Amino acid sequence: MSRADAAPTKLARKITGPLLYLFILGDVLGAGIYALMGELSGEVGGALWAPLTLALLLALLTAGSYAELVTKYPRAGGAAVFAERAFGRPLVSFLVGFSMLAAGVTSAAGLALAFSGDYLATFVDVPVVPAAVVFLLLVACLNARGISESLKSNVVMTVVELTGLVTVIAVVAVMFGRGDGDPGRVTQFPDGASPALAVLGGAILAYYSFVGFETSANVVEETRNPSRVYPRALFGALITAGVVYALVGIASSIALPAEELSQSSGPLLAVVAASGVGVPDWLFSLIALVAVANGALLTMIMSSRLAFGMAEQGLLPGALSRVLPNRRTPWAAIVATTAVAMVLTVIGDLSTLAETVVLLLLVVFVSTNVAVLVLRRDHVEHDHFRVWTFVPVLGVASCVLLLTQQSATVWLFAAILLGVGAVLHVVAKKAGAHRNSDIPAGR
Repeated sequence: MSRADAAPTKLARKITGPLLYLFILGDVLGAGIYALMGELSGEVGGALWAPLTLALLLALLTAGSYAELVTKYPRAGGAAVFAERAFGRPLVSFLVGFSMLAAGVTSAAGLALAFSGDYLATFVDVPVVPAAVVFLLLVACLNARGISESLKSNVVMTVVELTGLVTVIAVVAVMFGRGDGDPGRVTQFPDGASPALAVLGGAILAYYSFVGFETSANVVEETRNPSRVYPRALFGALITAGVVYALVGIASSIALPAEELSQSSGPLLAVVAASGVGVPDWLFSLIALVAVANGALLTMIMSSRLAFGMAEQGLLPGALSRVLPNRRTPWAAIVATTAVAMVLTVIGDLSTLAETVVLLLLVVFVSTNVAVLVLRRDHVEHDHFRVWTFVPVLGVASCVLLLTQQSATVWLFAAILLGVGAVLHVVAKKAGAHRNSDIPAGR
């Protein structure tokens, strides 16, 4: 066991390799694929597997950088601290941290719209945007009441999400076995589209389905033998998700033409229904709703706690650090993050919100990939995973490539969110400076 693995910590090292694998798989194999398959078919037609495969390869590049930094600094706590350690500029660290926060809130808004679409319509037919706002309000109430997710509950939710995706693959296999469906669609692109550009554009959306692995940096201190276990769990979970996603993409194309798939806000429900296997709509919709709701809840828990923590450190206004007296939950941060998510559901659509999440996280990933190279001159005493030098270089290049493919609308959304963060940061700094000036000298 290395010194890093044996070092004392306030936290119990309870997470084994299999549990960490399931934790990361649960974060990655989440709600995005349930919501975005229809949007993706609008980009690439029936060749859904292609952008999903490309997105996996691009995600693995940045995952290599996370594997090195997390095992090198097993208590670092994430991309913002990596940036602080590498660049030594608090403003850069703040922007990286706030990009994570903004991505979380935007992701929750997108998931709220996905929840309120065709999956919910199986049970009750209501307007999408008002339903999304009410959904976020309910999530906020649960958040304020106090939600403590455990590894066991995460395993259960991962099994539920995976069950839904395996169901899609299985029913289409039965459909194909009896001679139905059209396998020729898996290589068809939209009329007049350039396959290369279509796949690249689709990879921006598909990338949304792979994000989530970066949150695993927050549990490394509770992991046994992280230098050995973390890289295996990280790469294993991403590859597992990629294989499942590609199979779901192929199954979706065989079952339905791209035109029908792209028109559905519950695309996987439409695939299951088209198979004719007899899986009740309500059962699959329930699985999808559980997956989407759980993703939104965990995302808002993370976002509100991140906003609370940044307020506690003086990076955001101190008002966001207020907590409920009995529940001890950060009600002010919950209200603020929920309000922003509600506004985004009103002014944004699912595709734009998903691409905005990707853009914000690409900013974080550029920082992390560069940090790996900068911190190569910082030697630590314990053994750790070391990625090939060309991997973070390609990681930076891949992130920049995806950033250049974002639309002006997505850049505007991200710029507004980061602009709000910058203003709040300045307000917090001025308030802190004012408080310090009021303290008498010598005290």
